[in-house]
Amino acid sequence: MAFSEALSDDGKLSGRGNPVTRGLVCGLMTFIGAAGHTLPFLLPSYHIAMAVAITIVLIELLTIAWVRHRYMDTSLPKAVFQIVIGGIVVFIAGVLIGRS
Repeated sequence: MAFSEALSDDGKLSGRGNPVTRGLVCGLMTFIGAAGHTLPFLLPSYHIAMAVAITIVLIELLTIAWVRHRYMDTSLPKAVFQIVIGGIVVFIAGVLIGRS
């Protein structure tokens, strides 16, 4: 993701800033997001790890909604709705993939 973000444009066309900075931020946030809800599974109890992971995912989704509201001029209820629906779709896809 970081590589594709850095290569997407030079920042002049879209006004989104330096491509290296965007790539670094995108890569770092992707890593933090992935590590945030997978690291709890290093805990010895599956049920505690799952509860912690779910809590972290909810915090991540609400943070994404806030970023959309703050920086993308989306109303907060609309941003929360969009992110929650997206999260549900990803969850269902994960369940369906896990069953096959």
